Amino acid sequence: MMALLMGLKTISPAELLTLTERGGVSVFDVNAFQSWERNHVPTARHLDPQRFEAAMLPQSRDAELVFYCSNPMCRKAPLAAKRARDLGYANVRVLSAGIQGWLNASLPVESAAR
Repeated sequence: MMALLMGLKTISPAELLTLTERGGVSVFDVNAFQSWERNHVPTARHLDPQRFEAAMLPQSRDAELVFYCSNPMCRKAPLAAKRARDLGYANVRVLSAGIQGWLNASLPVESAAR
């Protein structure tokens, strides 16, 4: 919801699952680190939505990037996606339902090993 209001493209949980299985997409979880540790989309890397730099993203500005936060009303992922777009990344999307929608769809998750 917030992503669309900010003029950003979105992706559904099912579409993101297909992309992660195919490979070639970079997924970024911008929730609190503790949330990422508990459950995250497979292959997702944790990223601080306010402190990341271009060096933390793929080198190619044409790389496929997906950002997500907690739910459709959360602003962190849309703000991070907008920042990536402002850094020159052309293929940026936001997971429309956030991690909550991913979990509600019973899609696979990873957790950080301790």
